[in-house]
Parts: sequence; C-alpha cells; structure tokens
Amino acid sequence: MDLLDYLRQFNTASVLLRLTMAVLCGGLIGINREHKRRPAGFRTYMLVCLGAALTGILSQYLWVMINTEWAEVSALLDKTVDVSRIGAKAIGGVGFLGAGTILVTEQWEVKGLTTAAGLWASACLGLAIGAGFYEGVLLGFFSIFLSIKVLPYIEDMILARSRNMNLYVELVSMERMRDFIGFLRSKEIQIYDMEIDRQRGRRKGDGCGVIFYLRLSRSQSHPKLMTTLSYSPDVRTIDEI
Repeated sequence: MDLLDYLRQFNTASVLLRLTMAVLCGGLIGINREHKRRPAGFRTYMLVCLGAALTGILSQYLWVMINTEWAEVSALLDKTVDVSRIGAKAIGGVGFLGAGTILVTEQWEVKGLTTAAGLWASACLGLAIGAGFYEGVLLGFFSIFLSIKVLPYIEDMILARSRNMNLYVELVSMERMRDFIGFLRSKEIQIYDMEIDRQRGRRKGDGCGVIFYLRLSRSQSHPKLMTTLSYSPDVRTIDEI
C-alpha cells in the first residue's frame, strides 16, 4: 500500500509508470481492432490512450505547481484554476476523431460505431491512468478488452438465433420483386415492412435496392436463409444489416 500511495504522487517514477501503462493498455486494445481491419488500429488507440494519460498527468502537475512554486503568483493574481477542465476538453476532442471512423455504407448499414466508442473509452482509460487511479485502470482495461474481444461472439450467437432479421437485397430488376416476395412467403417468413430505393440499383442496369424487415419461422436461421437467398436468380447482392 505504501508503494501504491507513492505511485499516486507526482514524481518521475509514477509518471514513467503511467505513460508505460497507457502505451501498453492502448496498444493491446488497438491490436484486436487492427486484426479486424478496422479504421482505427494499434497506433491510433495507443496514441489516444497516451495523449489522454498525458492530459491527466498535466492536470496533476498544474495542481501541484499552483499549490507550491506558483502559489504566490496565483494569490497575487487572485486567479483560481480548475485543472479538471483539461481532461474534460480531451474527452470532447476525441469525439471529432471518433466521428471520422463512422460511415454509412451503400446498404444503409452504419459502420464504425464500435471503433468510435472504443476510442472514447480508451481516452477515458488514459485519463484514469494519468490520474493514478490504478484500480480503476485494471478494471476498466479488462472491461473494455472483454467488450471488444469476447462479447462479439456472444452477440453473434444471440443474433443468429433471433427471429427478427433485416436484409438489404439488390434485385436484378423491379419486375422480379413479386417473385422474390413470393419466395419469402413460401418459406413462412413474415415481411414486416420494406423500403425501396431504385437509385442504388441503376448503376448496374434496371435493378433496385430493397431493405426487408423480416420475421423468420422457427425452422429458419439467419445463416441458412442467407445461403438460400444468395442462390436466388432474382438477387444480385444481399447483406444482413
């Protein structure tokens, strides 16, 4: 406990430890995103976490200096400084970086939300490291790593068993819409709603893009339906969204 209290103080050893932890924690989170070929990878996460940690260290440094060497000047100027505002600005700044990773595909599917959230969480982790909150850092790091490494498998398992399904389908032509809908109903699939966009299919002829909101029968599964529909002569491209 004495060592931990010492490392919470502002000194060379604690600063070195915090910056090293920021590089390791940010890098380990980023490696997983790098393997998945996401917009932000190893170096991005590492730099975000390191920058946030430096912000936290800077806040502590300013507090120490204002209450020691700069105390007379601060009292003379009669100015109060809220050092916590630096960390708040850092978190807000990460929002611009995260926004750059979010995009909407041609299939109307939003991509990059997890990457943006991961960057924001990495910045928060960096601030905790910079503040010397080591217990929170360990719990936060394992929670973030669990969320991006393990939970996606559980999420995919749950979604695969869900009876609700959203599909983006690009049909060969508008005239084949009736046949395609009839095929879905023959499989006892209920169509909640659908959205048609002819413009998305015109670049390849007279096709059209359609989003189907479906309710599957108990005998159907997401992978099985995707495989079946991909062989349909009415379909040009298909994707689950």
